[in-house]
Amino acid sequence: MNVRRLISGTAIAAATALGLGTLSACSSDSSAADENSSGKLDVVASFYPMQYLAEQIGGGHVSVTTLTEPGQEPHDLEISAKQTADLQKADAVLYLKGLQPAVDDAVSQSEVKSKIDAATLTTLEDHGSTEHGHEGEEEPSEEAHADEESSALDPHVWLDPVKYAEIADGVSAAFQKADPDNAAEYEKNAETLTGRLASLNTAFEDGLKNTASKVFFTNHAAFGYLAERYGLTQEAITGVDPESEPSAARMKELQEEAKADGVTTVFYETLVSDKTAKTLAKDANLRTDVLDPLEGITEKSRGDDYIAVMEANLKALRTALGAK
Repeated sequence: MNVRRLISGTAIAAATALGLGTLSACSSDSSAADENSSGKLDVVASFYPMQYLAEQIGGGHVSVTTLTEPGQEPHDLEISAKQTADLQKADAVLYLKGLQPAVDDAVSQSEVKSKIDAATLTTLEDHGSTEHGHEGEEEPSEEAHADEESSALDPHVWLDPVKYAEIADGVSAAFQKADPDNAAEYEKNAETLTGRLASLNTAFEDGLKNTASKVFFTNHAAFGYLAERYGLTQEAITGVDPESEPSAARMKELQEEAKADGVTTVFYETLVSDKTAKTLAKDANLRTDVLDPLEGITEKSRGDDYIAVMEANLKALRTALGAK
């Protein structure tokens, strides 16, 4: 499948509509890059998947710093005073609204020239609760559902190579707007990156086409987009917040589903505790393995960048699902 063909005009249109009009206020002889003492576009990224995009697309024309350090769990990030000051001085900030509340607040209060929200460069979806409803439980009202609808959108969109490529095109458009002198280079770099993502998408399609099972268990609900893209079913112990605690009923339900669906493995991740995943695996007589949500790269990561870790994820899924 060609990722490029799947990328809608949403990415480019959204980047234009991000409020980047503020960038046009720069005079023709004073671009954002010129204002930076290094001669580069100064970009602050919220966490690793945004950092990777900025570095790959920006190349040698950008200076990238990240708010989330390697090994730091991004969901609970708190912004320091120094990071707030650095954000104010940046030419652009690349973040994913809805994932890190502290970052969302800092960006909204800042006067950074270009605010690039990756969530607007593709379509986010609500992948629902990880726990099924039980008989006798009261259904939420329509009003409550409406209030929760925006917060229920799953932010883990970078784990779908197709949607990640949509975001990459949008970031490229934003960089071209911010630094027109290097627009051709940003466009070229984005094409190279989305080509690699297209190959990754094909590898996942081919690798997960024929498997003994389509169900996999994860520590937290980070893989909804990946599951949807490749015809799989994610069953998460907890919700999108990796620090939340599962109910006893949920743990029992998963044990029963493991038997019914031929599940062999409970996946955990490198940046949060594996205690609950290993408890479930022991109780249900299952194996454990790592499925990395790529929220940060550390020495424990099975690869040194996004592509390498995603390839490791594919290998782990093929083994757990009994790929043929």
